[in-house]
Amino acid sequence: MTLNEKLKNLPALPGVYLMLDADGGIIYVGKARYLKNRVRQYFHASGGKGEKVEAMMRRVRDFRYIVTANEVEALMLESNLIKKHRPQYNILLKDDKAYPFIKIDLGQKYPRLEITRNIKNDGAKYFGPYMLGVGAKDMTELIEGAFPLRNCKQSFEKAAKNKRPCLNYHIKRCLAPCCLDARSEYDAVIKDVIAFLSGHDKRVQEILTEKMRIATENEDYETAIYYRDKLKILEKISRKQVALINKDANLDIFAAAGNGMFSAVSLIVVRGGKIVGEESFMSSDASLSEGEALGSLMRQYYAVQPVNAARIIVSHELDENDGMQELLTAKRGAPVRITRPKRGVDKRLAETALKNAAEHLRVNALRADKKRQMTYGAVEMLKGVLGTARLPKRIEAYDISNISGRYKVSSMVVFIDGEAKNSHYRRFKIKTVEGADDFASMNETLMRRLAKLKDGADDCRDESFSAKPDLIVIDGGKGQLSAAKKALDESGVDGIELISLAKRDEEIYTLGRDEPIVLDKNNAALNMLMRLRDEAHRFAITYFRRLKAASEFESGLTKIEGIGKIKAASLYKRFKTAEKIKAATAAELAACDKITAKDAEKIRAFFDGAEQ
Repeated sequence: MTLNEKLKNLPALPGVYLMLDADGGIIYVGKARYLKNRVRQYFHASGGKGEKVEAMMRRVRDFRYIVTANEVEALMLESNLIKKHRPQYNILLKDDKAYPFIKIDLGQKYPRLEITRNIKNDGAKYFGPYMLGVGAKDMTELIEGAFPLRNCKQSFEKAAKNKRPCLNYHIKRCLAPCCLDARSEYDAVIKDVIAFLSGHDKRVQEILTEKMRIATENEDYETAIYYRDKLKILEKISRKQVALINKDANLDIFAAAGNGMFSAVSLIVVRGGKIVGEESFMSSDASLSEGEALGSLMRQYYAVQPVNAARIIVSHELDENDGMQELLTAKRGAPVRITRPKRGVDKRLAETALKNAAEHLRVNALRADKKRQMTYGAVEMLKGVLGTARLPKRIEAYDISNISGRYKVSSMVVFIDGEAKNSHYRRFKIKTVEGADDFASMNETLMRRLAKLKDGADDCRDESFSAKPDLIVIDGGKGQLSAAKKALDESGVDGIELISLAKRDEEIYTLGRDEPIVLDKNNAALNMLMRLRDEAHRFAITYFRRLKAASEFESGLTKIEGIGKIKAASLYKRFKTAEKIKAATAAELAACDKITAKDAEKIRAFFDGAEQ
């Protein structure tokens, strides 16, 4: 079916659509109330789509869609697909960042304050999120300075009957519920703490001021300074009170600003009538409108954050606003209203967020453009330089490290879309090569790595080994390239490009040319390859040094009476590092396979003597 035929057959139903490039890769995920109207806009709308949308559409070769039962289901599916595939042209919140909250578990007899990023539906009260400015730690320290709350984690049920109150009780910073019956008094304190976290500052100000006065009168100036500093934090919080806003108001304010190629979204969080957090995000989201981009970020944000705001203010009308309200209402368990205010204090808050977004865009647009040129732009440039049919989205680089054939190791470093994917890095110990033969070592490394791509391979579930590279980069010239090609041919794996990069003149050797490709030293594609090659070298030599140090340490262990190579290797297998072996107790050492209690005492005595 041709693209035009697919466009004609689009249903007028809610769902999610996926834009695909020439390689079938997902480069954008969107959702629509009516798939027929939304997808056609991308392909047929004339002008006015913005530079970032035009840039994406130049790469789009196909699309897929998934029909959903309703808009809420489409919203949830879109968020899950973006998280799974991380498409290049979608807004992406870095690492699904979760902000800190203050938790009070009212299910406990004597609850304490906890800072957490893990929000659970456990009946506890959560206050936040705390972003820039006054943090969650500042708040807990302020509360503990004003109220006599426990801050220990001990279980009261297991406390000894003759237990005595600790120092915090004697300096009036705890009611000592571990020793004394203080239930009614403690409940009253918790009530005051909840009131403060809900925005009522007056009681805390009175308590801290009185404590500072008493300390000053007693000439306890150190304590007076402590309370003075807490009052400064309280003043900082109080200054964030939003004029004319109800003191119990909880609002989230989102605003988006764009320049055609990039967008910035700013968020202001108001809790208890005060601004407790502000943050801005950059994106190159290829939505057709700022409202659509705004909605995409909000869905990702609330996928990892609880919905604590009864009202959400936005700078632009969201596409399909009703579906978003329904989704957030279901998550909050209470009504949520999304509004674009036309007047009053709400409009001023939206304008403030919009100014923040515009400033963030101004400051970061040039940096974002430069980063794109160094990463994805460099990948596109490399495709042109090499003349490959596929975009080299996943590039793997390999390097060998050893000294005179000892401690032979190799490294595999991965760049995806021009950026390092650290979690996909892998290391190899060379097993079959005698002596310092780098060609044979590279052959073994690639044969072992490429074997992972075959059906039924032992490590086929490894997220890195199971991903097929578009391009493999070898450090060296023609000789190294030929050795790598032999491994590629013998592996039987097709569809992988292969090049080598010679360090002396930074020449690129390819399989299809007799002469190397020589690029200007400022070329973005060359600079990306150099970063990749240098990273592979760093990763290999780090592993080599670790193995060398481990071997030398194992040799040192064999100097201990009764400890041979087998026992030394067993210790290293259990404890992993020399530092952990040195720090282990005799009992921990004796728990290691093949190590007797007598061996453990000798090892402990050996290290204790060395430290004196």
